[in-house]
Amino acid sequence: MSPDPAAHHDPLDLEAFRRNAHALVDWVTDYLAGLEARPVREPVEPGDVRAKLPDRAPELAEPFDEVLADLDRVVVPGLAHWQHPGWFAFFPAQSSPPAVLGELAAAGIGVQGMLWSTSPAATEIESHVLDWLVDLLGVPQSWKTTASGGGVLQAGASTATHTAMVVARERCRERAGVTAEQMVAYTSNQAHSSLEKGARLTGFGHIRLLDVDSDLAARPEGLLEVITADRESGLTPAFVGSNVGTTGTAAVDPVRALGEIARREQMWHHVDAAYGGSAMICEEFRHHHDGLDLVDSYTFNPHKWLATNLECSVMWVADRRPLIDTLSVVPPYLRNPASESGQVIDYRDWHAPLGRPFRALKLWFVLRSFGAEGLRRMIRNHTAWARTLADRVDAHPRLERIAPVHFALVSLVHRDGDEATDSLAAAINSDGRFYVTASEVDGRRFLRVSVGSTWTTQHHVDALWEFIADHA
Repeated sequence: MSPDPAAHHDPLDLEAFRRNAHALVDWVTDYLAGLEARPVREPVEPGDVRAKLPDRAPELAEPFDEVLADLDRVVVPGLAHWQHPGWFAFFPAQSSPPAVLGELAAAGIGVQGMLWSTSPAATEIESHVLDWLVDLLGVPQSWKTTASGGGVLQAGASTATHTAMVVARERCRERAGVTAEQMVAYTSNQAHSSLEKGARLTGFGHIRLLDVDSDLAARPEGLLEVITADRESGLTPAFVGSNVGTTGTAAVDPVRALGEIARREQMWHHVDAAYGGSAMICEEFRHHHDGLDLVDSYTFNPHKWLATNLECSVMWVADRRPLIDTLSVVPPYLRNPASESGQVIDYRDWHAPLGRPFRALKLWFVLRSFGAEGLRRMIRNHTAWARTLADRVDAHPRLERIAPVHFALVSLVHRDGDEATDSLAAAINSDGRFYVTASEVDGRRFLRVSVGSTWTTQHHVDALWEFIADHA
């Protein structure tokens, strides 16, 4: 009998795994160390990556060194390098060595954290770490799992927002006896598209995008006007979404003023701080949080700006009971003594999916490896560099800043108009060292510079400015 070729490449060989894991960590280290020498976005055309792949999956096992080699041959040439120090596009999607190691440990442990009983450590570390963050970000103590509220890690802020809208719908149905089609959700016209998508997914009949002021923040008086008109039309206000760092310009809505209206109208008040929330680890930014005592739910993304990789989005609720009442479904196969005792948290009742990975492990690794002081230093560096860039824009005769710099996003235009702005963005992105995104507000094209990559330094921000100044 001839030997089985696959026997030489047993994927369950733990000693081989040890060797391969060392090789992969070496590869990741070399990848990160070499990013600055690469273009931020590889020159790739649609279909280029698939053209390098075989038509059929392998019939026989392949050695790991061939798999590893294809990271360089197939994967890297087809990437936009989000960890590149010249990444100034969108918002950051941070990672860090401690987060990568935490993700590796979570993958290796391989638990399913849907119930406390299916992995007690996964549940209790998540609860405890999110209670740490309550103190670190200065949000209300009632949001701790040891109080009436609590935190859960969602896949993203969009998922958190959609979850909040489901709870808002059910609370409104119970309170007002109306159908979802009669309910209205309200948020800024600068809010993330997840608010509109959430209204569709949850069946809200209407969503109102509120006008904004000169700082691109939602106008409370505009909310009152629209609510009055909706009530006169027989509709029922159900949900208000405030923003602490909108996607386009990082605008900040007046949380307290909107919250006071929400409280009077008996609406659910949700805060999307996906970007800006991380900055609250520094006390000097917490004035943007005025009014959190009037908030029902809140989300922010450590995977944007707290050195933790996707997926890691915190959702807090002031009172966990409406959330659990809305989402809890208990078939016989999920019943167990721990859950029935009422002494544990079962996170499957805190979001739509049943299954969930051990997301908290990487966040735990990050908080312990950086310490709060290290994370504060990172945030303060990014915001200081962004403000210096904003000052340079303000002083430039052909450039104009169109929004306040609350955090580390600078929004600017070329004074010669949209074509000049888009040409400047195209020139920056074609250089290879940098990547920015262009957008539009009030019919005007603008350029977004988001300072926040884990590996970005002041040198990279200065180099970007020199390029902008030379090409404006």
